[in-house]
Amino acid sequence: MKIVFVVPDMIGGGTERIVSLLANEYVKRGLEASVLLFAGNKIDYPLDPRVEVVIAGGPSGGNLGIRLKRIKFMREYYRKNRDCAIFAFSVMGAVFSSIATIGERHWTLVSERSDPDEYDHKRIRDFFYRRADKVVLQTNDVLKSFDRKIRAKAVVIPNPIDPTLPPVYTGPRQKKICCAARLEPSKDHKTMLKAFYDFQKDFPEYTLEIYGRGSLENELKAMAKKLGLEEKVHFHGFCPTVREEIRDHAMYILSSKFEGISNALIETLSMGMPVIATDCPVGGTRMCIRDHENGIMVPIENPRALAAAMKELASDEELSRKIARNAAKLRAKFSIERIAGQFLECMEENR
Repeated sequence: MKIVFVVPDMIGGGTERIVSLLANEYVKRGLEASVLLFAGNKIDYPLDPRVEVVIAGGPSGGNLGIRLKRIKFMREYYRKNRDCAIFAFSVMGAVFSSIATIGERHWTLVSERSDPDEYDHKRIRDFFYRRADKVVLQTNDVLKSFDRKIRAKAVVIPNPIDPTLPPVYTGPRQKKICCAARLEPSKDHKTMLKAFYDFQKDFPEYTLEIYGRGSLENELKAMAKKLGLEEKVHFHGFCPTVREEIRDHAMYILSSKFEGISNALIETLSMGMPVIATDCPVGGTRMCIRDHENGIMVPIENPRALAAAMKELASDEELSRKIARNAAKLRAKFSIERIAGQFLECMEENR
């Protein structure tokens, strides 16, 4: 049996990391796995040499001709691999795969990766989701966004952590605050910068370390400069070793407006880092964090609340240690072995 993961590209991002982890785990188990890229050819995360990489075309820019060639390529590939199971990890991956397999029979799983209420073309998405055999959602709250037919075939499976995750850190922590997320509006770095501006008035010895790249990079750098923080806020871009870089930092911040289950969140928790995260839709934070037990939750788009939480952690070393100690217990819950097995169970129930 071959499992074909369908994604636009493998550039740095949460979905791409999950695909790489699952594909690597399956070939490790002796299964065949391939990653089909339908809108690019870039791979930022390491793939086992046994994982087949298939390039179905580059970005279409909305060009119908390019999309038709892409679908033709995918149809030919699926025909050559008639027994494969399709794991579509994007809405358009589900759309293209469904069209490419008209008249064919392939077991298909679709994985919803973000807040479905934020998607612009819900009717089109839901039509193709109904054609799938299984729909994987990241949280129970996501179920509410879909109709009865989709809910009937849906299952909740959280994200796994990377098995190469650094061990739990228990030593002294640097006076550094960090985050790792794409520099895009949904991640709301602006709220974090405003909160840090307030925080550093009382704790001037701290710096803010921002990892990730995206369309807002120049705007965020300009905002930091306007706030007089250019010497205290450091932009590191995409960093494949970010987990090793931040493991001894004082705290990790997730400031998203909406999020499925943040990979960075569950990994930093599992490394035993003190974490502050927004209680954002669609419930991923609430699945992971018990407030003031293994992390701190704050409302979205509320720099005052975020700054207060940062000050609380910085001024209460015992609270910080307790939160970090309890957070590390999540490591077993999100192991790649466990999560990869849950995906396979979906298929075994229906094939």
